[in-house]
Amino acid sequence: MKVNMCSHPNGLPSARGLYDPAYEHDACGTGFVVNIKGKPSHEIITHSLTILDNLYHRGASGSESNTGDGAGLLIQTPHAFLERECKSSGFDLPGPRYYGVGMLFMPVDMTDRQQMEKVFEKIV
Repeated sequence: MKVNMCSHPNGLPSARGLYDPAYEHDACGTGFVVNIKGKPSHEIITHSLTILDNLYHRGASGSESNTGDGAGLLIQTPHAFLERECKSSGFDLPGPRYYGVGMLFMPVDMTDRQQMEKVFEKIV
């Protein structure tokens, strides 16, 4: 007998054995929604907003400078901006989709910040 494991309206499996979808809940963390082929779509934005809603309980709103963790959406890598900034720093950036972008939360204290920058430069 074949059992339909995704008959629940939100896509979770139906209650079966020891599993009950009523006990499912969001876990704290981060969320990433992408199209592996690089195809833009409104569905990516919709899913991303759902992730932000689900992380709201942990202060992931980025709405003020002294709380939250700066959560938000980057809907497209700003290639022209990054290319210009990299060129002004003395190096050329490869074409779109041939590099990654990371974000670091650096210490406010300048001594701590410089120490952290040195550590990061060793990694890169």
